[in-house]
Amino acid sequence: MKLIKSLVVASGLLLLLTGAVQAKDEPKTAAPAAAAAAPAAPAKAKAAAPMDINTATAKQLASLPKIGEARAAAIIKGRPYKAKDELVDKKILSDDVYAAVKELIIAKQPAKK
Repeated sequence: MKLIKSLVVASGLLLLLTGAVQAKDEPKTAAPAAAAAAPAAPAKAKAAAPMDINTATAKQLASLPKIGEARAAAIIKGRPYKAKDELVDKKILSDDVYAAVKELIIAKQPAKK
C-alpha cells in the first residue's frame, strides 16, 4: 500500500513539474511571434496609401477590387479628375464599384507652376 501511495505522489509531482516547465517555455515561444508580427504593421500602412487615379498606371488601377483592364482603361481615358467621385458622375464606374474602391483612391491635382 505504501508503494502505491508513493507512486501516486511521485506521478503527481512529475505532472506538476512537467506543467511548470511547459508554462515556463511558453512565453519564450510567444515573444518571437509577437516580435515578428510588429514589422508587418508598417507594411500594411504603406499598402493602405490611396492610389492617385490621375497618375496610376492601367496595371495599378486594374489591381483594385472590381476594376479590371477595361475599367482601368476607361479611368485613364477620362483623366484628369478634380475629385474621385467624378468616376461616378462621368459614368465610368457604377455606384457599387465606386463604393468598393472609394477608400483606396484619391484624385491629386497637379502642382501649379
